[in-house]
Amino acid sequence: MATAVIERRRTGWDVILGILLVIGAFVVLGDVLLATAVSVLLIGWTSLISGVFMLVGALFRIKSGGAWSVALGGAVLTVLGLFMLRNIIVGAVLLTVLAGALFLTGGLVRVVTAFQSEKHKLILAISGVVSIGLGVFVLINPITATLSLLGILLGVQILVEGLTLITLGRLRVGDGAAE
Repeated sequence: MATAVIERRRTGWDVILGILLVIGAFVVLGDVLLATAVSVLLIGWTSLISGVFMLVGALFRIKSGGAWSVALGGAVLTVLGLFMLRNIIVGAVLLTVLAGALFLTGGLVRVVTAFQSEKHKLILAISGVVSIGLGVFVLINPITATLSLLGILLGVQILVEGLTLITLGRLRVGDGAAE
């Protein structure tokens, strides 16, 4: 019986791509305001295009059922995309408040999990408290956080991806034999 085996392999291309990502991360972190604006535009256009495709797809599903839920989702995404593209600052505030709510919720879940966990209680509690603090800061100061948070998050994510590629490479799924 064959099973899937997941392994990490590092190639020369992974190192090159990782280095390029690290350089890109420093560029993004060098101008977080521009990175915030670009990320809001990218999310806005993605939402708009996805919403339009969902609306068109709903037209083709009218007779087969389920068209109204797809149309509703498409309409929401279309409106969200237009909203973000027409006013980038308000879109950035919206995304920042959403990120703050996610930080707060994730932190609360980690703290509750720390009390229920047998192992790693301290690490879960500390990371939960840090996330709660970050979430509260963002939600109390959304305008201050808006100018930099999305750009910093994007830059840190690109940096982590680049360092991961340099050190570990990419995951590859191969076939293995069952024991």
